[in-house]
Amino acid sequence: MDSTEGISHTGFHAGSSPAKDETRAAAEAVRRRVRIMSATLYPTLPHPEPVAAPAARLALRTDGTSHGLLDGAWWPRSRDLLSELPALTDVLDPLWGRITRIAVNPEHWPVIPGKIPVDGHIVKAGWFTPEIDPHTLLLLSYGTGRWDLLVIPPETGAESAARLMAAACDHDGPPLTASALIAADAARHGVSAADQPLDPDEAWEYEGGAPAVSAAVPRQSGPHGLASRLIIGM
Repeated sequence: MDSTEGISHTGFHAGSSPAKDETRAAAEAVRRRVRIMSATLYPTLPHPEPVAAPAARLALRTDGTSHGLLDGAWWPRSRDLLSELPALTDVLDPLWGRITRIAVNPEHWPVIPGKIPVDGHIVKAGWFTPEIDPHTLLLLSYGTGRWDLLVIPPETGAESAARLMAAACDHDGPPLTASALIAADAARHGVSAADQPLDPDEAWEYEGGAPAVSAAVPRQSGPHGLASRLIIGM
């Protein structure tokens, strides 16, 4: 009698049997459990939330009848225009119209990029001297006007910065340049604003360099109907 009798031809050549099928099923079950355990033990890490940039530290003069030389004061955290200008334009664009150009005196600005990306557009930057006071930032809004802000040195202490912001927005005092205001505060309180001891959280590094100059722009009247405000970003 043929020893293969009772075994199907297909099963014989495939080498399958009930015992082997059970072994394969058990192995597959183990593999599924391992995959499930791996998915549980190694979940996808959540995406980090974006960190909001600090608000601009800014004081603006009311319109009124003042004929001062300054329209307010700005206390940046560094001399890096690429990092500092976006927070400033976030505040000024809704108030004064989109800021399209700025200009500074290069004495206190080691790097002056020609174009600075801010929220939704580009601000063109230039510098010239001696037309601009070393402590002044000139801003232009297309079709609206020009404004001049006292730039308080970043290393200035909080008390000195508060005094300078108030002085820049004072309607009753004599019209003073930005440098004159800083000098008057230093003379009155016996120490230069830039000589105030640095807070550990307010120490910044500076970089060097500056591009070519741009032409001066005649001053126009300041914005109308602006409420005096102090915006401090800590």
